[in-house]
Amino acid sequence: MTKKWIPNLLTIINLFAGVVAIMLSFGGKWLLAAGLIMGAALFDSLDGRIARRLNATSEFGKELDSLADLVSFGVAPATIAYLMHFTGIGWSGYILAALFPVCGALRLARFNLANIRGYFLGLPITGAGSLLAVFSVIGQGIPVAVHSLVVIVLSGLMVSTIKVPKI
Repeated sequence: MTKKWIPNLLTIINLFAGVVAIMLSFGGKWLLAAGLIMGAALFDSLDGRIARRLNATSEFGKELDSLADLVSFGVAPATIAYLMHFTGIGWSGYILAALFPVCGALRLARFNLANIRGYFLGLPITGAGSLLAVFSVIGQGIPVAVHSLVVIVLSGLMVSTIKVPKI
């Protein structure tokens, strides 16, 4: 295995964590699922840095990273939120749960096409998904209207043109 695959392996670990988080959500293991999303965020933060350090960046890695991010920080947190808070509200729950990863996909597509340095345009899906997962788990007992508002606001922030500084 050449050094060029090291960043992609980290991205694959991110993706694996997101897929397992979805499966754990269906089993009601909310804390573990949210923990895996946070772990995915760690690997997501490492893959790009290591790719640049090893001079191993590639278009393949960029696309794989976006796909992994959509699963780990779009679909997985939306699944947690839906199963924990939105199953009893009918079509509104489906729409809320679908809105989040759809906005995340739009944000990722825009990011892949833009060549912006020094800041992000809109809230990155990694941050939005991590926030949604954690809020869903620690916010048990909070009214569904608040959870709905959180999903709508985070979704809107991802597709917004607000400049978010890179940390």
